[in-house]
Amino acid sequence: MTNSDAPAPRRPHPPVMDALGKLCTEGKQLADYLWQVPKDEPARQQILALLDQIAVESAKQGRHEMPKICEELKTAARATPSPQQVDMLVSGFDRLVNLWQAAKSGLL
Repeated sequence: MTNSDAPAPRRPHPPVMDALGKLCTEGKQLADYLWQVPKDEPARQQILALLDQIAVESAKQGRHEMPKICEELKTAARATPSPQQVDMLVSGFDRLVNLWQAAKSGLL
């Protein structure tokens, strides 16, 4: 096969945003916001509500690992504000977003 016969490289397309993707993305943005204002209690309450919604929505889609991650993150969201706690929330939401993207792209 010569270079001219090779198929064109595929451009990565982000998955189409569904309800679960929007929830995960919104949670990630809130967790990132906590780096600036770690003691923002309303933001923490929003995160807890989003985690509940993510757990329900992901279970509807048959995602068994996402509700478990949500439970872990709820514990972190209720903990005393600290850099380690915020880091745990941010990395947890990163995991949720990555799992959602992988599922939407057909990798999982």
